[in-house]
Amino acid sequence: MARRKIIPDNDVYAEIRRMIAREGERAVSFQTVARATGLAAPTLVQRFGSREAMVHSALAAGWEALEAATEAAEADAPLNAKGAQAFLKALGADTPEAADLSHLAADFRDPVLRDRADRWRQRVETAIALRLGGGAKAQEAAALLFAAWQGQRLWQPAGGKGFRLKDAVKRLSG
Repeated sequence: MARRKIIPDNDVYAEIRRMIAREGERAVSFQTVARATGLAAPTLVQRFGSREAMVHSALAAGWEALEAATEAAEADAPLNAKGAQAFLKALGADTPEAADLSHLAADFRDPVLRDRADRWRQRVETAIALRLGGGAKAQEAAALLFAAWQGQRLWQPAGGKGFRLKDAVKRLSG
């Protein structure tokens, strides 16, 4: 009979993603994760097999959470320009999934995670384009909004406050 997990995998994954966000992927080892979670390093080895598998599992779980958040944001955002802004705002909210956004693609050498990131970007751009009326012009505007939004997410923590998403939506949807 398998033993009950004291600390669920999702809690371990969240800690690993926090470590990547704070210190980079090199900070993640069985020993550092063991210290952060209270689990024994051999327990982590038994669960994941290798450090690479542990990191990959944590990033894959982060993508699953982000995809679920994206689906919820799509369902809630109206099909108009304000809906495009609301959709991106919901994805950029202070949630664990949004906080992970810049770190989920921590290692684009992994083709599975790279492909997942690309599919997610395409999904987000399609959802924005739909809210901007569809068509080639809306798709182009959506790609620009996505890039601007990602730039905003990157620079906001460093004090970059000059860009306002709603102004970009107005310019590109008008």
